[in-house]
Amino acid sequence: MNTSQQPSNEADKRRTGPQGTRLLSVTELQRFAREDEVASDGRATRFQPVLKGTSEKVRDCRYPLRSGRQTIGRRSDSDFVVDDPSVSASHAWIINQHGHYVIMNTLSTNGTFVNDKRVHEAVLAHGDNVRLGQAEFVFLTHEYGSHSIWRYRWVAFALLGLLALAGLAWWFL
Repeated sequence: MNTSQQPSNEADKRRTGPQGTRLLSVTELQRFAREDEVASDGRATRFQPVLKGTSEKVRDCRYPLRSGRQTIGRRSDSDFVVDDPSVSASHAWIINQHGHYVIMNTLSTNGTFVNDKRVHEAVLAHGDNVRLGQAEFVFLTHEYGSHSIWRYRWVAFALLGLLALAGLAWWFL
């Protein structure tokens, strides 16, 4: 082992495995995961849905969802701070469970609603209306203008049709 790979102090020695493998704490792993996330243009995608504000007080708010659990509430330490008096300090959680986003009410005063139905827990689907107190949002998994190969599918079908016509013309000539 060359000197550049050797631990520099006693703390580094404890954090290195028997073959020089570096052992990371949970905090370090979370920091690396945040740094490795793909930067988004803010549009909703299947891999990074968005909770978009639709009522007056939250109209300009867009909350991109990530893996794990995120908190929504009025408290400043919430992942998504909603400055509306009808929203509880710790109103709800949104949890990514195996690729499905679930909203859970956390004993809020004014309730959590999905498509105007009061819920304790609900799986969200594209276009669902979510209301926390009087703050209203829409859950989006895709948006027009988002970078997706499927928005060009008509071009692909047109090209396939032209190729089929060219093939038929060649066959009959």
